[in-house]
Amino acid sequence: MSVAEPGAYQSTAERFGPRRDPAARAILAGVDGSDTAMRAAAFAFGLARRQDSSLIVVFVACPAPLGPLRPAVATVIDHDTAAHLYAELRDQTRSAAEELQVPVTLVKTFGDPFTALRDTADRARADTVVVGASQKAGHRFAGSVATKLIRAGHWPVLVVP
Repeated sequence: MSVAEPGAYQSTAERFGPRRDPAARAILAGVDGSDTAMRAAAFAFGLARRQDSSLIVVFVACPAPLGPLRPAVATVIDHDTAAHLYAELRDQTRSAAEELQVPVTLVKTFGDPFTALRDTADRARADTVVVGASQKAGHRFAGSVATKLIRAGHWPVLVVP
């Protein structure tokens, strides 16, 4: 199922791979295009495959106009960059879902990464959240998305280096 071609800052959800029982286990992976996030997504794919779970891959874009108001934990990207990253991620996700036979829902949303991941994981009743370790120096002071997710305490959080 594919939703109409969206703008870079329009929320979407697309599904790839086989269908599974909606009550099956769900693993959520947060991605932003960074190397650690892509390693986290690869780990989440393997985990979902081994556990016969569905996978929810969440891409959160932080629009540039909100940049000055966001803490150091948000990655600010412009419209063209967000659209390009999402298109690449969609192609990679579709390919991996078909190759590994893992049912995947790819969600694109925007705003604060912690809030978006927390809310999506809660709505999906995720069993586990997988994210990449932060590579930003400012996170020592403001806290990383991974740290905030762990402190939320709603689900186990795996942080992939």
